[in-house]
Amino acid sequence: MRVFDYKCARFGVVGIATALSYVAMYPAFLAAGVPQPAANALAFFLAIVLQYIGHALFTFERRLINRSQITKFAIMVGCGFGMSMLVTGPLAAALGMPAWTAALAVALYLPVQNYILMTLWVFALPHPKTEYMS
Repeated sequence: MRVFDYKCARFGVVGIATALSYVAMYPAFLAAGVPQPAANALAFFLAIVLQYIGHALFTFERRLINRSQITKFAIMVGCGFGMSMLVTGPLAAALGMPAWTAALAVALYLPVQNYILMTLWVFALPHPKTEYMS
């Protein structure tokens, strides 16, 4: 069986491509004279758009334009951002974690959270209705 027959492998490829696209775009926007906050926001937004496209088409093989799916994806991204704020902020402070440890925890946790949410909710196929016989 080929490695890309596994959803998890495709998920990893899209995740790595997303991270690399952000890492490439952010300094490129800065070099083009875009102010730092705008450069970060623009690079982050474009990376998230690429992530959605990659996961919809490649990882989960779903239609690209699906309002419910896009909404769920946006909620998932918001949840991920909230979790990263929680881990790098109050949780890190409460546990006395150095910044690099908190960042590593986020980098290890979020892909797992996202994979579960995408598989079970964002890109999940609808369940067929079951007929019950009385």
